Amino acid sequence: NSQSLLFQKNAFDIVPMASTTKIMTAIIVLENANLSDIVTVSKKSANTGGSRLGLHANDNITVHDLLYGLMLCSGNDAAVALAEHIGGNYQSFITLMNQKSISLGLSNTHFESPHGLDSPHHFTTAYELAKITDYALRLDKFRTIIETKKHTIYINNIPKLISNTNELLGYPNVYG
Repeated sequence: NSQSLLFQKNAFDIVPMASTTKIMTAIIVLENANLSDIVTVSKKSANTGGSRLGLHANDNITVHDLLYGLMLCSGNDAAVALAEHIGGNYQSFITLMNQKSISLGLSNTHFESPHGLDSPHHFTTAYELAKITDYALRLDKFRTIIETKKHTIYINNIPKLISNTNELLGYPNVYG
């Protein structure tokens, strides 16, 4: 918590951020959403590729459960559903992500998606990703989610047990 830099290597190289994008997605959701809101999944979010929570078009799920699907399963479909719900549309959510990046003083970070699938103008540096993560860890609900090993979510009121894909959970001093 001292924010001391302990080690760095290529800390300022601009690189794709892949699924670590979802840290910023979670920040925007936690700061702008009512967790009990019900989201109806769009065809666009249901058809998002890569790692998925397993959503289908017209599924109903809470923002709260989408956040767990986002962070435990690295659900790209959950990311798009959250973006559309919070932003009103996909692009408005991306604008919120980039505005937050600027407000955090990040000059070498730019978002083009809420999930991190490769895109030419979607990038950060290791240093700036550490700053994003440090900010997220100050949000109690973010910490609660990322330290969870298993959680039951409800899609259309049907329970589904999901597991955290972070294989480091359980090691000493690893909480997410």
